[in-house]
Amino acid sequence: MTTRRGATVPTRLILWSCFLVVGSAGQPLSAQASPEVTRATVDQWMTELSNWGRWGDDDQLGTLNLITPEKRLQAIGLARVGTSVSMSHNYLKEQALDATSPFGHEMLGIGTPGQFRSDRYTLAYHGYAHSHLDALCHMMYEGRLYNGYVRDDEVTEGGCDKLAIINFKQGIVTRGILMDIARLKGVEYLEPGTPIYVEDLEAWEREAGIRVGSGDVVLVRSGRWARRAEVGPWRTGREAAGLHASVVPWLRERGVAILGSDYTNDVLPSGVEGVSQPIHQLMLVALGTPLFDNLDLEAVAAEADRQGRWEFMLVAAPLAVEGGTGSPLNPLAIF
Repeated sequence: MTTRRGATVPTRLILWSCFLVVGSAGQPLSAQASPEVTRATVDQWMTELSNWGRWGDDDQLGTLNLITPEKRLQAIGLARVGTSVSMSHNYLKEQALDATSPFGHEMLGIGTPGQFRSDRYTLAYHGYAHSHLDALCHMMYEGRLYNGYVRDDEVTEGGCDKLAIINFKQGIVTRGILMDIARLKGVEYLEPGTPIYVEDLEAWEREAGIRVGSGDVVLVRSGRWARRAEVGPWRTGREAAGLHASVVPWLRERGVAILGSDYTNDVLPSGVEGVSQPIHQLMLVALGTPLFDNLDLEAVAAEADRQGRWEFMLVAAPLAVEGGTGSPLNPLAIF
């Protein structure tokens, strides 16, 4: 993929993605069905699903363009009772199988006179432990970033000259939708390695009485933190419940602005030989869709259940770091 592409999804691709969801005689695929996605499929989708050029050759917002002023105002209307719920996990300070780069917290000035105390934070936040938002310069494919920007021209030791997290400085306010797939399956958590398919997302829409639409943030709960609390940490970089690559045409068709989960969105192993994280690759590079990784969706799932609704006003404000590939943050669900 070396040229910018328009926004139209070919009819044959839409038909193909529908085929993934509906089997013979219009019957839904079984829970065990695994739509075949190969490396060649992913390579094809890098072009056919691409949003390159859709919002102009100089675009740096990607699918955040779908969060319009009207969409923000609609989202504000979802804050009906004034309950605010954090969707960030507490940052892990101790090294563990799923936290190989723990949060560094150093107290300063202890033992010295004076009224004030301070501290220093150090954090390598990408990976499988810390709640964060991926900027669009976080990943590349064949030497190019989203919208055709050339990696070696735009990403240097000084940071990302294009597609950096600073482009999201004004914050994110839109409708958040929680898709609680663990609840859908009647379990506290999905076992690591469990793939989530389009049929699961659409089954949740029916269960929750809600439909994903343009400009929404979709948050997929597998119950990762509930499992960790019960059995302890494990190597989430090797085995994790998450989305199967076959969901990407659906996400693109629905106009999802940001995708997030309590893991790193991709099921691991991915099920696509030769492509370790197809969700990351397709969403960040082809679609220009930022990703929330490692959110803690336990509290918001409990509140959504109490409220009897799975949509809310979502507010997120990443750090204003010029050149940054992403940001730790504390996104909020406001009911």
